[in-house]
Order: sequence, then C-alpha cells, then structure tokens
Amino acid sequence: MSAGLDAAFFRSWLVEAASVIDREADRLTALDSPIGDADHGGNLRRGFAAVRQALEEERPATPAAVLALAGRRLVSTVGGASGPLYGTLLRRTGKALGEAQAVNREELAVALRQGVEAVAALGGGAAGDKTMLDALIPAADSLGTSFAAARTAARDGARATAPLRARKGRASYLGERSVGHQDPGATSASLLIAALADTADGTI
Repeated sequence: MSAGLDAAFFRSWLVEAASVIDREADRLTALDSPIGDADHGGNLRRGFAAVRQALEEERPATPAAVLALAGRRLVSTVGGASGPLYGTLLRRTGKALGEAQAVNREELAVALRQGVEAVAALGGGAAGDKTMLDALIPAADSLGTSFAAARTAARDGARATAPLRARKGRASYLGERSVGHQDPGATSASLLIAALADTADGTI
C-alpha cells in the first residue's frame, strides 16, 4: 500500500470522529449511567468539538502534528480519566509516526499499537479489564490487515465487555454489579476506530 495517509486524512478522521461522537453522545452517557458518572458522552462531545475547532484554526502540516494537537486538546477539555487516556493514545501514536508527511496503513498500525500500549501503561489496564483497551487492542492488532478488520475488531471487542466484571476505573467499585453493562469507554473507542475506517473508505 502506498503512503497515502497525510495530514488531510488525519484531520478528516478526527473531524468525522467528532461528528460520530456528537451523534452517539447520549448513548455513551446512557451506557455510563449504571456503571460510571453518567458523563462520558457529554465529556467526549465537548472534547472532540474542541478538537474539530482546533484543527480548523491551526491546520497542522503532518500526521504527527494533527494527532499531537488533538491529543493536547482532549487532555485540556475532557473531564475525568477519558481526556488523559485519549490524549495519550493520540499523542503517542503521533510520536511514533515521526515527521513523515504521509504514512501507510501498516505504519499507522505499528504506531497505533504503541499508542495503545501507552494507554495501558497509563491506566494500568489490560485486555479483559472492561475498559477502552478491550476495543483498542484488537483494533490495533487488526489494522495491519485492513481498516475494515480494525473496525469490526473494535466493535466486537466493545460488545464483548458486557458480560465482563470491571477490574479498572469507576466501574470496578461495583464488583459483580458491573456485569451485564457494555463498557462506555470501549464503546467510544470503537466509534473512534469506526470513524478511521469510514474515512479510509472515502479516500482510499
């Protein structure tokens, strides 16, 4: 695959993500209500709206710069744990891409995996803990195959959190009562990956 993922692609991805999060914010909050603080959707809606505004105003020139700006804006505008976690994901992924003007899907897959590892280190989580990692880990592992495979893996990973008992975050305080609820963080992560795949569908 040619190196066709440039700054414009990454801007389009994050703008699409902002639109998806805006549409799905109420559902994310509904998922968060029984096992969290009922603010996940609203927090992410605010954060990604700020990302969209920042990208329109500053228009960074490289993929890494796009992700770094988005990550910083999420950290500064999203409340709770989600801001630092999503900010870390994007900034570490961008750092791994270096100063390239454009990258290919395989290079993005390697960089995303480093971003996911940074999220795991920050939150002390792992697969099966009922967190965003349950969507992000399979997505990163599948992105080397195709964008569509990453989208499917993230979606399936998020859905698979429902029967799990939470071992990290606010939901872990509920013990067995966390079972039966799909994790909102994994769900929002799956939306981010779906936006990535949708953007690729439209440009590649």
